[in-house]
Amino acid sequence: MKEAHIITFPSKGHRDEGFLHIIEQGYLPFTMRRIFYTMDTPAEVTRGGHAHHETEMVLIAVQGTISVRTITIDGLSSTFTLQHPAEGLYLPKLCWHEMNYSKDAVQMVICNTAYHEQDYIRDWAQFKSLLPSHG
Repeated sequence: MKEAHIITFPSKGHRDEGFLHIIEQGYLPFTMRRIFYTMDTPAEVTRGGHAHHETEMVLIAVQGTISVRTITIDGLSSTFTLQHPAEGLYLPKLCWHEMNYSKDAVQMVICNTAYHEQDYIRDWAQFKSLLPSHG
């Protein structure tokens, strides 16, 4: 099973003129099919709280800080802090994730699938029943 992990993207530039962070197909562990953004999320709100049957994602903190808690289908629990736009967090399919954001955070999400509501596992008990120790 693939594990959640950080991917570092190439960057060019310097402080005097700004930076360019490069995300090309070859840097992703899947073929890109969808990109979306989240922003203006209140700091006290936890987003996510679900897993996907087929969708794999890369989460990027374009601005601000994002704390991501993950539990993969094999039961590995991790916490990641995203705070640099040249880093992305790869989430494999069947990876429960919950995110908290700094006040100014902007998150870009790159996915391998188009949106399909039936791909979501939104019930923690249902996800937990899929874990090897509970299934």
